[in-house]
Amino acid sequence: MNLAAATNENLANASNVLIYSSMAVYTLAFFAHIAEWVFGSRSKVGRTAAALSAPAANAGAGTGAAVTGKAQAGGTAVLERPEVVTRSATGTRDVPDGPGAAGGTFKGDLWGRIAVSLTVVAFLVEAGGVATRALSVERAPWANMYEFSITFSTVAVGSYLVLLALKKNVRWIGLPLVTTVLLDLGIAVTTLYTDSDQLVPALHSYWLWIHVSTAILCGAVFYLGAVGTILYLFRDSYENKLASGGTPGKFASSVMERLPSAASLDTFSYRINAAVFPLWTFTIIAGAIWAGDAWGRYWGWDPKEVWSFITWVAYAAYLHARATAGWKGRKAAYLALVAFACWLFNYYGVNIFVSGLHSYAGV
Repeated sequence: MNLAAATNENLANASNVLIYSSMAVYTLAFFAHIAEWVFGSRSKVGRTAAALSAPAANAGAGTGAAVTGKAQAGGTAVLERPEVVTRSATGTRDVPDGPGAAGGTFKGDLWGRIAVSLTVVAFLVEAGGVATRALSVERAPWANMYEFSITFSTVAVGSYLVLLALKKNVRWIGLPLVTTVLLDLGIAVTTLYTDSDQLVPALHSYWLWIHVSTAILCGAVFYLGAVGTILYLFRDSYENKLASGGTPGKFASSVMERLPSAASLDTFSYRINAAVFPLWTFTIIAGAIWAGDAWGRYWGWDPKEVWSFITWVAYAAYLHARATAGWKGRKAAYLALVAFACWLFNYYGVNIFVSGLHSYAGV
């Protein structure tokens, strides 16, 4: 074994160590997020129920609500919260956003900050694992499903941290995100792992950096939009039950009242999907150009090409539905989830169960 091969093998081993290390830190972040939700459940804010049931809320619809800090029973301090104004779409309710997973409590907020700090550390360690993998193979680190998976989770967490850095109200994504990342990495290291190897000739192109990197970024952002959409459906059902005079269960109330309002979650998902849709369009175009260079044709009805286009059509239909009367809210949300399901099948289903020109990379 020559020196270069030995160095690459050492780098590959170092990459594996870093990926496993990031999983350990993500696990700590997961438990910290759980603690945030547990301590936050001691808050008795109950702003959603008040906004939907109090006459004053109906009279002042669209003006939002403020939360004033005070001491809770048992000595749990509640942080001062700024006024939150939520304006929903025409014909829907105006209710205030919840105080977040921490519930406005000091202990909940402390554990939330610890969880975010651990997520930052895990992200940096995982990013180091991806970079080390790239050095070991001397190419872009996304030529097979293992490399795509570890890069995808890194970009998803990075996108979340960027939103936090921009002071967006997205800390509620933390728990589902870390949970999903752990599942993704678990599948990657146990089922999808592939030893470092060089590319087949068709992949030796600068388009690998352009086409696949944009596909990963789009998938990561689409994922954040899907999380927002799922939580919107739960929160909307919760608000509907309160508005109709129903009494949600204690656990549902504890969780739902701390999330942003249904209107805010709906808006978040729409903006996220709308922002990344042009980049997904570019991804498909870049793939067609690369196919022209590699195979001498821009479109050949390969399964990966077909499902990429189906995903594009699904998200285009969702965005069109949002601009069409009668297709806002839950109907559009279901369509958004169908679109993300198409993206997931395009990644897992097509790569594993369907043979095509894109099968050369294996798993």
